[in-house]
Amino acid sequence: MSKTRHSSNNDVQAMLLRALIDQVPDQLFAKDCESRFVVANEAAARAVGQSASHALIGKTDLDFYEESVAHTLLQQERAVMFEGLSFVDVEERSWDQSEREKWHIATKLPLRNGRGEVIGLVGCCRDITSRKREERLRAGEAAILECIAGSADIADVLDTLLRLVEVECSGISATVLLLDEEGRRLHSGCAPSLPHSWIHAVDGVVIGEGVGSCGTAAFRREPVIVTDIETDPLWEEFRDLIRPYGFMACWSWPIFAADGSVLGTTAMYCTEARGPTPTETRLAAFATHVAGIAIQRKKSDDRIRFLAQNDALTSLPNRFRLEPVINHAIRNAAMRQSEAAIVFVDIDGFKNVNDDLGHRAGDHVLRVIAERMLSVLDARETAARFGGDEFVVLLREAGLDNSVTLARVAALRAAVGAPIIIDGHTFHLTTSMGVAHYPRDGETPEVLIANAHAALFRAKELGRDNVQFFTIEMKLGLEGRLFRQEEMRRGLRHEEFILYYQPQVSLTTGLMIGVEALVRWQHPTLGLLAPGEFVALAEQTGLIVKLGDWVLRTACRQNKAWQEAGLPPLVVSVNVSARQFRERDWVARVAAALAESGLDPQWLELELTESLIMQDPRRAVTTMQELRDLGVQIAIDDFGTGYSNLSSLKTFPINRLKIDQSFIRNLPDDQGDSAITAAVIALGHQLGLSVIAEGVETREQMTFLQQKGCDDMQGYLYGRPMPVGDLQDMLRGS
Repeated sequence: MSKTRHSSNNDVQAMLLRALIDQVPDQLFAKDCESRFVVANEAAARAVGQSASHALIGKTDLDFYEESVAHTLLQQERAVMFEGLSFVDVEERSWDQSEREKWHIATKLPLRNGRGEVIGLVGCCRDITSRKREERLRAGEAAILECIAGSADIADVLDTLLRLVEVECSGISATVLLLDEEGRRLHSGCAPSLPHSWIHAVDGVVIGEGVGSCGTAAFRREPVIVTDIETDPLWEEFRDLIRPYGFMACWSWPIFAADGSVLGTTAMYCTEARGPTPTETRLAAFATHVAGIAIQRKKSDDRIRFLAQNDALTSLPNRFRLEPVINHAIRNAAMRQSEAAIVFVDIDGFKNVNDDLGHRAGDHVLRVIAERMLSVLDARETAARFGGDEFVVLLREAGLDNSVTLARVAALRAAVGAPIIIDGHTFHLTTSMGVAHYPRDGETPEVLIANAHAALFRAKELGRDNVQFFTIEMKLGLEGRLFRQEEMRRGLRHEEFILYYQPQVSLTTGLMIGVEALVRWQHPTLGLLAPGEFVALAEQTGLIVKLGDWVLRTACRQNKAWQEAGLPPLVVSVNVSARQFRERDWVARVAAALAESGLDPQWLELELTESLIMQDPRRAVTTMQELRDLGVQIAIDDFGTGYSNLSSLKTFPINRLKIDQSFIRNLPDDQGDSAITAAVIALGHQLGLSVIAEGVETREQMTFLQQKGCDDMQGYLYGRPMPVGDLQDMLRGS
């Protein structure tokens, strides 16, 4: 009875032990000294393609593995059993009966009896094939991404990528197709193992429903898995073409850009009629992701190279690409003993388009003008955008007199001058043009462009909408302009500029409540110059920023000095140019001027024009709010002359509207000006703003403004712009 119970217990324990080791996912086994299996679990059996563990008992690795692999394992096991070695966490590589690569991490230790004698070995083996594949893929991805970062050729990157996929997916041929810029046709990007004749046959296919796996995937913007090409209707048009190559299935995934647009497709061709395995699906996702990165990098590089030589807005050559083109034309003209011409083109009144309708409309106009220029130029002629609204046209065949050039210029002027309609507004733009010929007006691109620009400057001086050919007198005039620019730089260094101040008066109390700071140039030889004689040049050359900073700092210091002298507190208004306002650190400069002078921000008002604000309303509002946060007051100058969006006006963080003097000049007799002025005053008050009128010269004008509720005025009726001393006397009442 006891023996029976003991035997039963042993049977239960053996059964439990067997169940336990069979539940372990790792391979567990023991072998005798001949490397024959004496114990094995179910995982060990599955690893060699057997359905039950007892199928391994009494057999060696020679019965299950390819001979070279088996001999390697047997030698390793003999070293464990007869040389006392231990193998712990050793990686092993093998191939299964389907020739698929397998990786394991194995531990093998000697098996000893109670006397310590080696009677075999015990082993534990874990399948790490998936991990090794992931490691290989990560290493491959890192290498590919390094190639992408190093701007390797896109064909080489895609070839490396697809070969990596094909190594991991036995019996699969992979390809990447690229969608063209129009988003209509697919072209071969890479296909390492697909037949060239098949690639050629489908290159340029138009995407759409029923255009195979790839054409449909790109069209639908979703994966298309065709498991049987012979029966799937998506392959009806291409079935006969692909049949000779033996492919039975094709799975395609769209490649997306970061913005969601389709860049192309990744596809896998299979010789079996089936769907992709989970591993193949993961590899396809990997390939699609990396291909997207590579294609986007290629597009970015192409775009960078394009922008280095072409204008982003019009796609015309830019000024950097223009010089070598002119050099080439000069060499050809020299060999033929003929002439070439440079035509410098400026669009008259283009600033009004930007000011009235905004920069988006201005950009549209520039694109239209570029297209019109190209439409009248032939293959031997080149148009380039030089900057802003300026273009340069190269005429390679200009003839030996001006007649050929005049004919080409006339065609350009006619094309550009045709009406342009934007948002219901019709524009008739004219052009000013300057022409310089090789070799009579210069023999290098730099000289020819400079002389053509001098001729353009003369065309503008003569009233615009005309053409001028370069003369030496023009060059002298341009040199004089450059001389005046240098004089202005010197004037800033030597403090030749001074401020005049014009009073601003309350229409309610009649008291002076502020002044506007107006710059003058005390030229050492020309005397006192008004702003009209130098501000335009300052704006063209960028000196307006430095000049504007000087005006701001000087006005703040002067106002603080008046306050410290015990004079009634005033708000000093300073005009801000568009160039100043666009400076990134403009708000910081204002803060620095206030800190430097010690002036409380409430006594500083900055005057901005409508056109300045409407160039970029969103950015303007942000900057104005930052200025308001400093405590500075903001006014819109020349209100009514720009193209403000009145619905946006209420969002502008401003304090005051300044009615332009053009509306005040004919008050109160002009009904139109009277209506506009009254409307602006009412609008300002409804928005909680004060309103000041500039250019008030008569009592009749003042009375009209008082009757309409205007808050303040500025003009000759009360006082002209005056030096600091005269204004101080006025404040003291002397």
